[in-house]
Amino acid sequence: MAYHPRGMLTLEELSARVASGQLETVLAVFPDLYGRLMGKRFAAGFFLEHTAHHGFHACDYLLTVDMEMEVVAGYPFANWERGYGDLHCAPDWSTLRQITWLEKTALVFCDVERDCQPIALAPRTLLKTQLERLQQAGFQAMAGTELEYYLFRDSYAQAKAKGYENLETSNWYIEDYNLLPGTREEPLHAAARRHLEQSGIPVESSKGEWGPGQHELNLRYAHALEMSDRHALYKHGLKEMAHQQGLAVSFMAKWRADLAGSGMHLHLSLWDPAGERNLFVGEEALGTLRVSPLFRHFLGGWLTHARAIAPFCAPYPNSYKRYVYQSWAPTTIAWSLDNRTVGFRVVGQGSSLRIESRLPGADANPYLAIAASLAAGLDGMHKQTEPPAPFAGDAYQAASLPRVPANLPEAVAEMEKSEMLREAFGAEAIAHYAHFFRTEQHKYDEVVTSWERQRYFERA
Repeated sequence: MAYHPRGMLTLEELSARVASGQLETVLAVFPDLYGRLMGKRFAAGFFLEHTAHHGFHACDYLLTVDMEMEVVAGYPFANWERGYGDLHCAPDWSTLRQITWLEKTALVFCDVERDCQPIALAPRTLLKTQLERLQQAGFQAMAGTELEYYLFRDSYAQAKAKGYENLETSNWYIEDYNLLPGTREEPLHAAARRHLEQSGIPVESSKGEWGPGQHELNLRYAHALEMSDRHALYKHGLKEMAHQQGLAVSFMAKWRADLAGSGMHLHLSLWDPAGERNLFVGEEALGTLRVSPLFRHFLGGWLTHARAIAPFCAPYPNSYKRYVYQSWAPTTIAWSLDNRTVGFRVVGQGSSLRIESRLPGADANPYLAIAASLAAGLDGMHKQTEPPAPFAGDAYQAASLPRVPANLPEAVAEMEKSEMLREAFGAEAIAHYAHFFRTEQHKYDEVVTSWERQRYFERA
């Protein structure tokens, strides 16, 4: 908890490194609805003279466009009638760091504002709002995100030229924990661990996962906002590092039907304001653990609202193809002690006690997934919601358990009828994200796939 990551900078240190020629470029960024980093590259001298004092502006359509940067109608927040004006980006100086995989470059995260007020529906603001609610109640949230991905020998350009078909993964057999195939992929992962460590993103470890060429690289547990920033930058940076080596990484939840999907296992615990004591720990017996009423009620709220918050954990039509029987991705909503078949797995003990949600996919926006999960837990704390009894056995076989939503429309319908989310995020934000998710579904529904051609071209 007291670990101070390398690479973080003060404004004075940035100024000194610019003066000495060590830094020439500053990236000022913010996450969009997808979790992508948007922003500008500034000449370091101009950044120090102007941007550091006044922030910068960007078009407000960035919180409404689709994956292809196409304008999407139907958003009250930004549209042709309003003229697509500017939003203001204010640097958060606690996030200033040097990023060593780009030459002579620093980066700072920004919060987005309109009319001098935070934009409530922006992903980073939504998370900060939930964290402020927690702080008012006397808590802070700590988080970890286990992010899985596939590594390909094809570059991004080569993958595009191949129509994303017949891609070559970096290994040809399942490599879960197996160190030998990992050696073949070490040029990228060694660079990633080194550069992330030097760029204010402390790493725990990397390992092979349950697919050929599938990996996870885990970051150190951190405050929930810091973890979200680190997650977004790690995901962005790993793509850039792969590009530099003529490779590609994919964080699709399910890139191929016959291979394991990629998840973002989300670990949460609540601590005292000083960050010295895990408040999930208490005197109540839970198997070999000792837990608090706070733990029970947070877990109860998270479970109760798991279906309602599903779009923030699984935001695309493809996301729901990950939830497959005995695939290590959950299909039911239940909790258990150290059981990977359930949606919610309780792990650790003492200060490391935490709840792991296995629902989010690697495609999830970390700010939104964590914000929605905290909102659900806060509701459980307020209402003193008790969780059901812990599940024992293979949850894939349990027909009586509540199910993960089968698709995005089902999940969005659950989200829209959630009074909890409407109170936590605001009606405007819920309407905004409902339109965002439905746009993704509409784009998907319009496409004629290779599967359809193979199935129907001759025989229909």
